[in-house]
Amino acid sequence: MKRIPAPTLPLALLLVALVGTAVAKLPAPSDEAKAKAAETAAKTAHAGKVDAYKLCLSMDKVAADYRTKAKAAGKEVKPATETPACADPGVFVYTPPGAASAPAPAPAAAAASAPPAAASKT
Repeated sequence: MKRIPAPTLPLALLLVALVGTAVAKLPAPSDEAKAKAAETAAKTAHAGKVDAYKLCLSMDKVAADYRTKAKAAGKEVKPATETPACADPGVFVYTPPGAASAPAPAPAAAAASAPPAAASKT
């Protein structure tokens, strides 16, 4: 019968204790935590779109540079393959689910519909 080295036993007991706590059920996240997670997921998705847009722009720039240098060197350059234009994703705007679908009126529109102010005294 083999004996287990002394330092191995406490390490094994610690590992069993950690596994037990990791398996324990965590409480359900609050509504605020769920909303924060949804916003973070939306920001991550938008960041991916921005990265894809920047990559598209850089590939177009490299291809255009290659074509001009190849023409200048007198090489035969085949026509470029048609690809979709790079789509700018714009600025990140998060609309939480369940929010009113109708956009709020713009401040300029509200000011335009307000009655004119009385003439200021100078």
